[in-house]
Amino acid sequence: MLPENEAIAEQVFVALADPSRRAILAELASGGPATATDLAARLPITRQAIAKHLALLSEAGLVTAEPGERRRVRYRLHSAPMRVAQQFLAALARDWDGRLDVLKHHLDRA
Repeated sequence: MLPENEAIAEQVFVALADPSRRAILAELASGGPATATDLAARLPITRQAIAKHLALLSEAGLVTAEPGERRRVRYRLHSAPMRVAQQFLAALARDWDGRLDVLKHHLDRA
């Protein structure tokens, strides 16, 4: 994997490590673009905490900010970094699957 893709995957994993950020992403995935205020009304998280989480999610590239009505910023889910992280995990899985198959074959012969 390219170093820049590894950096993207790392940012995604850091972002997903927090349950509040996962809840925000799930809400954006199911409800579509929303402001921090909208998200605070739907989730048991303060608006200030949501704003901080959205900043980290934005740095990781998982959400994009877009101007809305009356200077309100709406956040939209952006899935490209998630696909990079999925590719990283798939590569790890392939490596493990091959090693486990070799081990299984070896143990079956013994």
